[in-house]
Amino acid sequence: MPKVVLVRHGESIWNLENRFTGWTDVDLSSRGEGEAAEAAVLLKEAGFVFDLCYTSLLKRAIRTLNLLLDGLDMPWLPVHKSWKLNERHYGALQGLNKSETTEKYGEEQVFLWRRRYSVQPPPLALDADSSPAGDRRYAGLSKNEIPLSESLKEVVARVAPYWKEVLAPQVASGRRILIVAHGNSLRALVKHLEGMSDDDVTSFNIPTGLPMIYELDDNLKPLGRDYLGDPVKAAAKAKAVAEQAFKK
Repeated sequence: MPKVVLVRHGESIWNLENRFTGWTDVDLSSRGEGEAAEAAVLLKEAGFVFDLCYTSLLKRAIRTLNLLLDGLDMPWLPVHKSWKLNERHYGALQGLNKSETTEKYGEEQVFLWRRRYSVQPPPLALDADSSPAGDRRYAGLSKNEIPLSESLKEVVARVAPYWKEVLAPQVASGRRILIVAHGNSLRALVKHLEGMSDDDVTSFNIPTGLPMIYELDDNLKPLGRDYLGDPVKAAAKAKAVAEQAFKK
C-alpha cells in the first residue's frame, strides 16, 4: 500500500513574529529547528524509510528537510527542489504582522485575503526590492510565471500538475517519497488529492513540523491520512494556525 509523507516546515522566525511570510526567504526559529528534530524521531520510531525527497526553494523548508534527514541518518538521499512547492505568495502583505493587519483592515477583509479560495491579497510591485523577479532562483521563469500575489486557487494550479507530472509517477513506481513544504502548498496538495471543496479547504489547517501520513490505493487515491505523534498536540497546533490573525 503506497504511502506519502508530508511535513510542513518547522516554525520560522516570521511565524514566531506572526508575520505574513509567503516567498520571503526567512529561516527557522530555534523552536522550528526543534520541531524538525522531533519529526525525525517520530518518523524513525515509526520505521519510515525514503527513496526521494522533495521541497521548495525557500530555506525554511530546505533546512527542515536537512534536519529531518540528519535525524533519520539519511543525509545522502536525493533531494529535488521546485518553486512549484513554494508557499503561497502573499503579495504586499508579506512582512506585515497579521494581528496588526487585522486591526487596520478588519477581520472580514483579512479572512478573505488569508482564506477565501480565489481571493488574492494586494499585489507586490514588480520592481519592489522583495519581488522574486530579481531573484536568481527564479531566473528561468517567464514574467507570467512569477507571482506578485496568489490566491490558494492559483497555488493549486501549480501544485496539482507537479503532483501529476512529477510526484505521482514516483509513488506509482514504488518509490517512497518525503515532501517538505509550506502550509498553503501542502493545503493545495491535500485539496487536490482528496477532492476537498473550496469551502472546506478554507478551514483546513496544517501544523508546523508534524509528519502527515497519507495511505493511498493502487490508483493513488487517499484511503486515509493521519499525523504521527500526539493527536491532541496536532489539534492544538492546527488551532493555533487558524487563530494567527487574532494573535497579539
